[in-house]
Amino acid sequence: MPNPKNPLSDPKTWSAETQLVHGGGLRSEFNETSEAIFMTSGYSYPSSQHAEDLFLNKLNGHHYNYSRFANPTLEMFQERMALLEGAEASRAFSTGMSAVTNAVMSQVRAGDHIVAARALFGGCRYVVEELMPRFGVASTLVDGRDPQNFERAMRPNTRLVFLETPTNPTIELVDIAAVATIAKAHGAKLIVDNVFATPLFQHPLQLGADLVTYSATKHIDGQGRTLGGVVLGSKALIEADVHTLLRQTGPSLSPFNAWVLLKGLETLPLRVRQMTDSAAKIADFLAGHPKIDHIAYPHHRSHPQYDLAKRQMASGSTLIALEVKGGREAAFKLSDSLNVVLISNNLGDAKSLITHPATTTHARFTEEVRLESGITQGLLRLSVGLENADDLIRDLEFALDQV
Repeated sequence: MPNPKNPLSDPKTWSAETQLVHGGGLRSEFNETSEAIFMTSGYSYPSSQHAEDLFLNKLNGHHYNYSRFANPTLEMFQERMALLEGAEASRAFSTGMSAVTNAVMSQVRAGDHIVAARALFGGCRYVVEELMPRFGVASTLVDGRDPQNFERAMRPNTRLVFLETPTNPTIELVDIAAVATIAKAHGAKLIVDNVFATPLFQHPLQLGADLVTYSATKHIDGQGRTLGGVVLGSKALIEADVHTLLRQTGPSLSPFNAWVLLKGLETLPLRVRQMTDSAAKIADFLAGHPKIDHIAYPHHRSHPQYDLAKRQMASGSTLIALEVKGGREAAFKLSDSLNVVLISNNLGDAKSLITHPATTTHARFTEEVRLESGITQGLLRLSVGLENADDLIRDLEFALDQV
């Protein structure tokens, strides 16, 4: 048992690095150092009365009745994420998209209205623009770079505002604090997809968001091993709306995947900071190359929202958007000429990855919709990994010479 007089007895006082190694630990009677994997679907009860009290939520402490909505390994992951995010509670999901879908659907009913930034990952835009209207929830998409566009789109029945920042794949920014103020003035909830910034570099809840979502598949795992997602926020929102929908619809994270994500969290600061340092160097190289029309990297002075990025993000993240002169043919030639950097639509991985959004993550949209969001045929999205930064620059330099 921790010494109650020790100032470090409260995990909330720990730094992020310490939280990500020790936070949320639940040790069995064997006192294991590495978190246990509780690969079980159900649990037995000491008595019928205990079972009744458990299902009526009358018991305090760690009690479980079915792993679809409660499991010790998942609870460790959820608690560790909540500590890192500074959230009161969180729930884990099987994928990032199931986390986003739950966060959105849990906050609206038929007859409600959603305002969302139009620059979204393809799956997120599908949920807002196509899925929710099937259930009587209308949506309006706006250019998120100007907060006043959210204000102009609000209606009396607007119950939810949804955005991601930096955006996928164009690395645009949305002023979270400004949009949060607008949402609250209209009685709406704000959900922020914080994947690109990571919980290390941006804190949406502190800026006024109500819920934060992550694809844990990305930086949290960070090694291309498993899928996962998480939604974080106040205890009231998570334990009521989010948990109820999770419990009844079942997009549950497996205990094994939760364990893999716990292991990923232990090294998250080391990995993300190294990748971000490399990304900054690569952004400098690409910005000055004659075959690159422009780049987008939040903490690069060329970014049109540089001041907002410095104010809102502690660092520039691991993603770079680059516009290659020569359109699709040049973008394909560059990608195909790389040796160290792999072609893949994933991101946040230990391996550097590059993708052509117009033909992958946003391929289902019309050219008009893509161009409206800044996704041209020459746009590439680079996710910088853990390789040596100079090797990555040499790889990109060679590939650009082939264009």
